[in-house]
Amino acid sequence: MSEFNNLKKEKISNGVKGIFDRYYKRYDAWYEENKFAYLSELEAVKKVLPKGGRGLEIGVGTGRFAAPLGITTGIDPSKKMIEVAQKRGIDVRLGRGERLPFRDATFDYVAIIITICFTQDPQKVLRETKRVLKQDGKVILGIVDKNSFLGKHYQSKESVFYKQANFFDVKELTDLLKATGFSRFSYYQTVFKFPDKIDSIEKPRRGFGEGGFVVISARKK
Repeated sequence: MSEFNNLKKEKISNGVKGIFDRYYKRYDAWYEENKFAYLSELEAVKKVLPKGGRGLEIGVGTGRFAAPLGITTGIDPSKKMIEVAQKRGIDVRLGRGERLPFRDATFDYVAIIITICFTQDPQKVLRETKRVLKQDGKVILGIVDKNSFLGKHYQSKESVFYKQANFFDVKELTDLLKATGFSRFSYYQTVFKFPDKIDSIEKPRRGFGEGGFVVISARKK
């Protein structure tokens, strides 16, 4: 049964990779078409982003977050995405979050923005994140909250990108992080309207429960 489940996970993972390879231009264009939603998300991440230190983004995609946030290292399974991220100045490795090609205690912080809902094994990704973090290093997760108006919309909509996603709510992800050995949590939220209705940069608010996009940060014990 475990072998069957592993094969099923691998099939889903490869399917997700294929989607992002095929539609990478559409993915990247979303950030231009929904500029203020995107800029609002960046502001929320900045609330918990360390001022210095070496950072890694897992699922760096086309570098839309890493580049403006000053995260110089990334990893992604999509070759097409990597090509774009490299043009944005990111040092990107081809690979997955479940098996990071980095030594223990390499990074001061690790960002996983949107990516966790597309991973084959989320808890394994978090274990690998903990491994490559230095002592007291920070993990920063950005998610579309499953219980938010936006999460419910994406789950009901036939989306090219989200049809194979495994959405999380904030409590589920917090519990996963605690089980992996993270503590000292903080939360920020933004995107209080549908992305195409936002016409200015929203100011992030502490907590969760209203915004569609939630940033969770925690420290390695």
